[in-house]
Amino acid sequence: MIEMQNETSLETLRQVAALMMNAARTAPKARGTDHLEIAMLTGEDRLRLADRLQEMSVEPGRGFFARDAGNVRQAGVVVLIGSRYEPLGLNCGWCGFPTCEAKVGQAPEAPCAFNTHDLGIAVGSAVSVAADLRTDCRVLYSGGVAALDMNLLPGCRAVLAIPLSATGKNPFFDRKPL
Repeated sequence: MIEMQNETSLETLRQVAALMMNAARTAPKARGTDHLEIAMLTGEDRLRLADRLQEMSVEPGRGFFARDAGNVRQAGVVVLIGSRYEPLGLNCGWCGFPTCEAKVGQAPEAPCAFNTHDLGIAVGSAVSVAADLRTDCRVLYSGGVAALDMNLLPGCRAVLAIPLSATGKNPFFDRKPL
């Protein structure tokens, strides 16, 4: 039996995505407290994310969402990594409030700096796996905004999307600004 790369690429991307999700989950976290949600989108769910990005591109300042919708359509898989906003009780003040209790009481929607920091470390761990496995990817803020709008990671307040591709030309590299 002969299997061509283009026939196995989707399964390969799913395997890479699973490894990325594992890397994100095991990434270091403040106080060892995990506030992350991690998922993989394929098939129709991936296309629904692209459609929502396209719809959101008409909003002021979001024209580039249309370009990113195209990238999501070109991807075989999209990894979503999100964080819930749950203060760690460190009273660090990085959120602008003197205590975690004050932040929760006055601005419950404001992010805890540590939750956001942990999200960044998790995304860095995930994309390093993609790089190690020679899989093209890009971190999309826009895809995260659309995923939040669609409530794809319930309970999360910040999400980043990472589309993956395995083609002869990286579709996420020479992107035209909009």
